Amino acid sequence: DGRLDAVVFTGGIGENAAMVRELSLGKLGVLGFEVDHERNLAARFGKSGFINKEGTRPAVVIPTNEELVIAQDASRLTA
Repeated sequence: DGRLDAVVFTGGIGENAAMVRELSLGKLGVLGFEVDHERNLAARFGKSGFINKEGTRPAVVIPTNEELVIAQDASRLTA
């Protein structure tokens, strides 16, 4: 239906750069996204969570573990 349901931040910058997340969501305000400053600052260093203000479209930080996935793939391919 042409709408953006949610925004997910992940990877090194997405997980740890609160300023990048805040600036990004600031540009998406016309689509119903608004960052909760405190929640945004709390979501870093491996902590996941929703960073949007209550009542606005969801924005979430999800940590990744690329090294683990690569190791699992390499193990499976060499087994």
